[in-house]
Amino acid sequence: MFRAATRSVKQTLVQRPRAVVPRNAARAFSRTSAVSSEAPLNSLDTFTEEEQMLRETVQRFAQDVVAPRVREMDENEMMDPEVVKGLFENGLMGIETSADHGGSEASFTSAIIAIEELAKIDPSVSVMCDVHNTLVNTVIRKYGTKEQQDKWLPKLAETSVGSFCLSEPASGSDAFAMQTRARKEGSNWILNGSKMWITNSYEAEVFLIFANTDPSKGYKGITCFVATKDMGIEIAKKEQKLGIRASSTCTLNFDDLKIPEENVIGEVGKGYEIAIEILNEGRIGIAAQMIGLAQGAFDKAVPYTYQRTQFGQPVGTFQGMAFQIAQAAVEIETARLLTYNTARRKEEGREFTKEAAMAKYWASVVAQKVSGSAIEWAGGVGFTRETGIEKFWRDSKIGAIYEGTSNIQLQTIAKFIQKQYS
Repeated sequence: MFRAATRSVKQTLVQRPRAVVPRNAARAFSRTSAVSSEAPLNSLDTFTEEEQMLRETVQRFAQDVVAPRVREMDENEMMDPEVVKGLFENGLMGIETSADHGGSEASFTSAIIAIEELAKIDPSVSVMCDVHNTLVNTVIRKYGTKEQQDKWLPKLAETSVGSFCLSEPASGSDAFAMQTRARKEGSNWILNGSKMWITNSYEAEVFLIFANTDPSKGYKGITCFVATKDMGIEIAKKEQKLGIRASSTCTLNFDDLKIPEENVIGEVGKGYEIAIEILNEGRIGIAAQMIGLAQGAFDKAVPYTYQRTQFGQPVGTFQGMAFQIAQAAVEIETARLLTYNTARRKEEGREFTKEAAMAKYWASVVAQKVSGSAIEWAGGVGFTRETGIEKFWRDSKIGAIYEGTSNIQLQTIAKFIQKQYS
């Protein structure tokens, strides 16, 4: 189990050998370089022993537990409880959570690796892990009090699926036009309203809910609350979707939902800041999901092109198809490097908002393109549900929509460019 194994692994980067540079050359370089001459320089696909171990753990779990259930979960539009159980047992629902709180105490990049590897087999399982780790766990870890961390993080690491409740029928891209209200009554907050498009909501026991405590202050009245299903959260309509069908997406209703005042995360009125920062991190997770998806479709389709023979040769060796495959491999790699670079920047405490937008945007573009091409490479077989290739294309469409549409990502990137050059 990854959680137990990581506790005995020293978290040290594997450094590649460094070339010997003449002293004068090094001195001259250090005057112009923004990178310290003392810092080890590693490629973006250099990982710690812990991160490599995690990748191998997730690959085994995905192949042994998830893969045999993918088609059935997709057809039934329901996550198999054994898959959810396996995510917890393998330490994949508390990747960054401290060991003291039952987690794996691993790096952010470890979470990104897990999301990517799961998506190669089933993006539905991947997004459950993603939202739970990069949004729910992170909010409580970063903004919760010690008491809140002690109460909620062990549950989230070991037994309870988490859900992040921000979007509403009238607030999608403009997430802070929300209508859900919270009013104070004694030592409790009373919530009324509804949420829509909420991932993990069918399986979840723990919910982070954003509501406005003072509409006169606009977005500055938004506050984050933590609640449990048994407090009276109504799981209403479960959406029937084009893709990621096994991932639950539901409407939630709150009718005088009573939440104790100690369940406010951060401060009253700080929900806007929490959501903005966390969604930037979450976008790296979606980028990882999309590159895993693209690689999964690629891995299923390309071998078939070398097995299928027409006109006396494998179809994958015809120049037209060979060049398409090569182009797809390049695009997957560029999306992967954008994503890994953004994850490392986040770990280093550097600005990563623009990079997260770039990674999320480009990975979603590549995922749609590669998964669509993969169907064509496999011909009629790729169009059937039997191979699972068409599922990757259906699943890819959501990448351009959730956690910030592609247009929102382009707008974010454009603002940074304008600021830099104007």
